[in-house]
Order: sequence, then structure tokens, then C-alpha cells
Amino acid sequence: MTRHDIDFRIQGDDMQFVEIALDPGATVIAEAGAMMYMGEGIRFDTRMGDGSDTGMMSALGRAARRLLTSESLFMTHFKNDSREPSTVAFSAPFPGKIVPVDLATLDGALLCQKDSFLCAARGTRIGVAFSRRLGAGLFGGEGFILQKLEGDGMAFVNAGGTVVEKTLRGETLRVDTGCIVAFESNLDYGIERSGGLRSMLFGGEGLFLATLSGTGRVWLQSLPFSRLADRILANAPRAGGRSTGES
Repeated sequence: MTRHDIDFRIQGDDMQFVEIALDPGATVIAEAGAMMYMGEGIRFDTRMGDGSDTGMMSALGRAARRLLTSESLFMTHFKNDSREPSTVAFSAPFPGKIVPVDLATLDGALLCQKDSFLCAARGTRIGVAFSRRLGAGLFGGEGFILQKLEGDGMAFVNAGGTVVEKTLRGETLRVDTGCIVAFESNLDYGIERSGGLRSMLFGGEGLFLATLSGTGRVWLQSLPFSRLADRILANAPRAGGRSTGES
């Protein structure tokens, strides 16, 4: 699949969206429902899979694996059918940042949280990766099933809160599993206990931490959506009850 070059501009602060400029004939793929607005000449089509496969069975298999990440079997393709450049914009589904990643700069693939992919240049292959370690599979939580992005174009992922990019050089980083947005596939991903028994039970940091080791880049988020949702639910009035907070 030929790479589709795109120009982009990320706008906003804590409720960001990305505006992508498409040359005539260029296409960008996105998760269903992510489109914010589009200019003249942009046509969209919903297809099974990411469009990187030419065979029906290959596309079906790749699409079916997306069900493991709770994503739709289908993706939306936005193509500029006009003779002039045009734009299409996509917004994140929750407060935070949009992280642009040039896949051509990676030694391998980009692994990201299962619900973080937003959009990418056509030609990007979107698959599923499982943690290779038993401990990560049993206790990794959000980090067990990951999305795998491969290609040589631009890809955009969602992150909650503030984003920090770290470059590891033969070192190990320990992090809450939910705070990982994405990392290069050549990094070694594992799970370890968060501390002694007292710390595990009463420390409030969870029972296990993720470890990322080796050389490569990792992107972290300060506020995972799951953490935000848990706090909202904890402070919501019970069904049939009455809120005791401010009115």
C-alpha cells in the first residue's frame, strides 16, 4: 500500500482536535465517529479493516482481531475527490491531548492502548498485539491487549490529561499500566509487584506496575480515561437518589 502524505495541525489545549490537509486523491483513515468536520470535495466510505490489505480474507481477519480491543470491525476512509486541497478534522472522545507519531521514524511498530487510536494516513496497518509475558497477561489490566500500528506515515493517538514523551536508553521505567499511551515495539514490556504487602493493599497505587525496558520512546498520560470515569462514578448520585453536592 502506497503511503499517503498528509499535513496536519493540532488545535486546542485540553480538548484537542487535529485538522488534516489532504491533497487531491489522498486518503486518511479514522475510527468510526471521530470526524468533526470536513471541507468540500471530501468523501467518506466505511470499510472493513484498515484498507492496507488487498485480499478479502486478510482484511476480514485483521478486522476480526480489532474486536478484541472493543473497536468496530469497520473503519472510515476519508478521501479528497476534488482537484483542490481540502481538509478534514477529527476530535478526541475525551479531554486530553492528541499525540502525532511519524511511524517512519520508528525502528518497528508502535504499540498503544487499545482505545487510543484516532486516525492515520492510509497505508497504516492496524492490528492487535498481546503481551508476551504471562505476568503481564494476568495482571497487566489495560496493557494486556494492545493496538499495533505499522507503516511509514503519520498516526494520531488519544491521551488523557497531560502527555509526556520519554526516551529510554537501556534503562527501566516503572509506570501505572493505565498511564501508558504508546511505546515503541522494541521496548520490553513486563509487570512487577508495586511493593510489599502493606503497600500493595493500602498504597492506593494498585497491586502491580508495568515495566518498560530497553532503548526507545514511550508516551505517558497523566489522567487515564478509566481513572476519570471511576472518579465520576464514585461521586455520581445513586440511581433514584438525590445529589447532596452543589446545585
